[in-house]
Amino acid sequence: MSASSIIAKPGLPPIAAGGETLVIHEWTDSGPSYLHIHRSDDEAWHVLEGNLRFRFEDGEVDAPAGTTVFVPAGLAHTYRVTEPSRYLIVLTPRLDRLIARLRRLTDQGQLRDTLAEFDTIMVN
Repeated sequence: MSASSIIAKPGLPPIAAGGETLVIHEWTDSGPSYLHIHRSDDEAWHVLEGNLRFRFEDGEVDAPAGTTVFVPAGLAHTYRVTEPSRYLIVLTPRLDRLIARLRRLTDQGQLRDTLAEFDTIMVN
């Protein structure tokens, strides 16, 4: 593996790495519109370019380029891109599988059950 395949720089292809304990993806899109809690999994983001706005139950926080945000298991959260952005998301394999399933979900009536299958709940 060359060094360029594990370094996230503008103009290089997106990076992705999957292991048994952590999965890292380079992404550009927003998270879900709803607050949610991963009861057993931590999650983190490192903003490479642009800005992400994180929403928690008690307010919002902007994360500009260079910022790393860590959300421990049990904390209600979501986030959105507020301008063209590029970021690394660091998650557990279980959360990676959840996100893959949610991206394929065609029946939103199954959303809560799908989240529950991955030890995640939606906050009303």
